[in-house]
Amino acid sequence: MSSNAALNDAEAGVAEKVFAVDLLPPPPALESANSGATTRVNSVQDLKALPPPLPIDEKPLADVKKDGDVKVTLTGTDGKPPAKKPSPPKWKRASRWVRFKLWYNTYRKFFTFVVTMNAIGLVLAAANVWKYPRQYTGAFVLGNLLTAILVRNELFGRFLYLIVNTFFAKWTPLSFRLACTSVLQHLGGIHSGCAVSGFGWLIFRVVLIFINHRNTHDAILITGVTTNIAVAVSIASAFPWVRNTHHNIFERHHRFIGWLGLLSTWVFVILGDIYNPDTHNWDPNGTHIIRQQDFWFSFGMTVFILIPWFTVREVKVDIEIPSPKVAVLRFERGMQQGLLARISRSSVMEYHAFGIISEGTHAKYHYLICGVQGDFTRSLVNDPPTHIWTRQLKFAGVSNTSTLYKRGIRVCTGTGLGAALSTCLQSPNWYLIWIGSDQEKTFGPTISGLIHRNLGPERLCLWDSKKRGGRPDVMKLVRDAYHTWQAEVVFITSNYQGNQELMEGCKEEGIPAFGTLWDF
Repeated sequence: MSSNAALNDAEAGVAEKVFAVDLLPPPPALESANSGATTRVNSVQDLKALPPPLPIDEKPLADVKKDGDVKVTLTGTDGKPPAKKPSPPKWKRASRWVRFKLWYNTYRKFFTFVVTMNAIGLVLAAANVWKYPRQYTGAFVLGNLLTAILVRNELFGRFLYLIVNTFFAKWTPLSFRLACTSVLQHLGGIHSGCAVSGFGWLIFRVVLIFINHRNTHDAILITGVTTNIAVAVSIASAFPWVRNTHHNIFERHHRFIGWLGLLSTWVFVILGDIYNPDTHNWDPNGTHIIRQQDFWFSFGMTVFILIPWFTVREVKVDIEIPSPKVAVLRFERGMQQGLLARISRSSVMEYHAFGIISEGTHAKYHYLICGVQGDFTRSLVNDPPTHIWTRQLKFAGVSNTSTLYKRGIRVCTGTGLGAALSTCLQSPNWYLIWIGSDQEKTFGPTISGLIHRNLGPERLCLWDSKKRGGRPDVMKLVRDAYHTWQAEVVFITSNYQGNQELMEGCKEEGIPAFGTLWDF
């Protein structure tokens, strides 16, 4: 379940003025926490013991003159918030062409390409024009399924990000770096396309077995049908409306039925390899089996499925509950920016992904911001655990490619800060825009302390919609910051409407931007 979903509507709106907010030094309680003491809160009842929210000084982001100079001026020195502004104008949708280009993104392009190429091959094989796939159908089935598994594997993903960030950062043309980010963010299109294509080839394989049933053993046919059903259920459970609205159903079926499908695939492959259709006899020759390409495809699938599970550990966690809406989880050791963690109360069930906040690999701790949106996150607030299960092998998100760019803007709303803050903490070339409601009280002193210690007012803009009495003009804020900061790219983490609003606005104005991705 995405940690950025179902945010407050006030976090995605628009207004006329843009303000930056300075955070005062954290209270003594936070300093002692950072020195090694625990900031744990055992339940919502303990919230009364937390220090009050930090006071806020306000000042405008910048006044950009016509000649391009930036003049920063201070306001709000009397401590009073500015007068309440009228409601911003209704969001004006971009043209249909812009919306289509955003909809038909790299994910869908990958999906279209993969499915089209496989469909052409399938038609040629069915028409008996292309002979090879009819004889080695298993290679096309398992080759597609192996690729689908590989591009979703944490280790393979981290390897791709490492190669791109190491060899192409900053010196290559901006268009090339933007293309690298787009490809890495939308690898899911290859995953989906290969999974659907593999299922199509699997159906074709079973149809061929039915046609030649007299020369095939019943056991092979039964395992082929079983594998088809398992793969079909696994694919169906991954549809976005199932995954986003019924996360536990998606996880149970996609994972456990997928594992059943893998087991059935092994049986299907081995039976097919040791059965002789000419003599109608079984020939369990191990040497013959390992010489078949479908054996090695199955072996590769198994290895890449198991690798992340070998890194599962139950680790100590300290939980701070600054408000009933948020739990801040603290784990030992620092992390590089742009990573996400999967956590669960069980070793194999209900894993949820959250962005990792860390000051760097040298840091003593890293943090997760978990907004209360479902049963799992609600249980973190109502019944905080002392230990939790996690995969030590973290997976990379789009923010991990921030090292490709000379300067950038990181925009987030609400708990989306969890996926955004590390980028700004670890790089002085990134500017943070955070929009939320009652930020200090909701997210607590730990998060405020991280921001204060690492981000100066020159690269920080906070908008508290509750204190400001309304929503900011988010597009104006991003536009001004983009030009003032001389940024190359904008990364966005928001809810669906906020993401669409900013992506459409940036696309119309020619600002390179990457937003939250909802797989179709």
